[in-house]
Amino acid sequence: MKKSISVLVLTDHRAHNSANSLYALCSEMRRNPNIGAIHIASRGNPANAPFFYRFENTSLRAWALDGEMSHQNAAYRFLQETVPASLSDYDWVWLRLPRPIPDGFFAFLAREAGKERIINQPSGIEETSNKAFLTHFADICPPMQLCQDAESVWSFQERFPIVLKPLENYGGRGVVKVENGSVYENNKKIAFQDYFPVMEEQFRQGGYLGMKYLQNVHQGDKRIIVVNGEVVGSVLRLPPKGSWLCNAAQGGRAVTARADARELQMARQLAEALLPKGIVMFGMDTLVEDDGQRTLSEVNTLSIGGIKPLEDLTGEPLVRKATDLLVQYMLTKENLHCPALVS
Repeated sequence: MKKSISVLVLTDHRAHNSANSLYALCSEMRRNPNIGAIHIASRGNPANAPFFYRFENTSLRAWALDGEMSHQNAAYRFLQETVPASLSDYDWVWLRLPRPIPDGFFAFLAREAGKERIINQPSGIEETSNKAFLTHFADICPPMQLCQDAESVWSFQERFPIVLKPLENYGGRGVVKVENGSVYENNKKIAFQDYFPVMEEQFRQGGYLGMKYLQNVHQGDKRIIVVNGEVVGSVLRLPPKGSWLCNAAQGGRAVTARADARELQMARQLAEALLPKGIVMFGMDTLVEDDGQRTLSEVNTLSIGGIKPLEDLTGEPLVRKATDLLVQYMLTKENLHCPALVS
């Protein structure tokens, strides 16, 4: 007899567009014979403000998915066609929340829902979302160091051009290049001393992860999606002409790609570290080092997107593969075993 699992998804429909993978993922998961119910609660519904912003474990209003989930009528369904939902009514809570996350929300959710029932676990997200987490994987990353004052930035950029990544930012926000004593916001050149007030503010928030600037960045940033220890798929994001930033938010474009043998080994190494932290689904980004090998540049563990656009690019059933692996994890509740990875 198959187990009937109930899932509560936490999201914010105000940040969605028609390419958002949530709709395809939830529709596919609802078709899985082991799933009995999927309800999706949006932070964008004012009735849910006490839960998301005041951390009150009150009843949520959620979209009870009874078929295909479509973005077309999402706003109406999230706001007008809802049912009461309580954390205690569900076997699992699936986090698909975009940033920013209010301070204290993760701790509240873990306390009220029980961290073992949340994908991905809030404590794991908080630990891994800080760019400093990459320093645990120095063997598969470009040369890097934490920069918490102007002197450390200056001395690091004297070795080679560097990229500065604010420790808590996302989507390429605040990322700059420093070369020969000048700062580059994309292609805008700023004198080091003129940019110092911005740096000083960032130092008060923890500083930067400084990373060697890779001359082969024009060859693209490869996003590899891993679920329950298995590589689901990958996409190569190329920077727009004249830019070194590959993020889609910064105007990059995407083409099909495969994870190579080195990247599969990186994914295995990361999965072995992340699964015990309750990180079941993550995205890892790689760039081409000066020696032509792929190297790890980023790890994303919050609301990992891109699966449906990747499926559309490749024609492969990646949404089903991802949801099947998530359901497999829910069924076994196993977070210590790392299966063999495949591309």
